[in-house]
Amino acid sequence: MTGYIHYLGFWTPGPIELAVIAVVALLIFGRRLPEIARNIGKSMTEFKKGINEAKETKDDIVQDVKKVGDDIIDEAKDAAGLNEDDTMGAD
Repeated sequence: MTGYIHYLGFWTPGPIELAVIAVVALLIFGRRLPEIARNIGKSMTEFKKGINEAKETKDDIVQDVKKVGDDIIDEAKDAAGLNEDDTMGAD
């Protein structure tokens, strides 16, 4: 019994099964197949655009955070009197 369950858990279709599945899919979706492929292509394009927009947004946020961090450091140095413009004892 356990061997049968084990066999079903790791079944993968062979070449003949894949061919049968392809024939059945063509019979069912034959006329709509180009439309389905086109829609999948459009979906992939939109997904890639979304990923690129997310990356750009992330980069913008990282730059804003770095700028704010640099501004805070500069203000802290100004408040502590550690300006880079001030040189002690130099002419």
